[in-house]
Amino acid sequence: VQLQASGGGLVQAGGSLRLSCAASGSIFTINHMGWYRQAPGKARELVAAITSGSSTNYADSVKGRFTISRDNAKNTLYLQMNSLKPEDTAVYYCNALLRVQDAPDREYDYWGQGTLVTVSS
Repeated sequence: VQLQASGGGLVQAGGSLRLSCAASGSIFTINHMGWYRQAPGKARELVAAITSGSSTNYADSVKGRFTISRDNAKNTLYLQMNSLKPEDTAVYYCNALLRVQDAPDREYDYWGQGTLVTVSS
């Protein structure tokens, strides 16, 4: 199983980016998914999360600006980021709690490789 994140880049403050995270491999089901970020010198933090039933929660710092969504048919997670601020600059990681076909009774925690978002002032 692999999570492939994409969509990061350099954007000016006030701009928008859309991150994607595609899960591939012998997946049985994907449960909880989320986006995390880590800025230089800081700990990794939760940005937004979404359940298999599409219930969502957001960090206070991104509420009203970011939207998390998922396409279960494509096993893909998205993060629409609007009104970006310089403090949103970080490496963004996707995360998934999922079950694989060979062991459907066990839940595994997978991480994508990270995609860099840089917001200039």
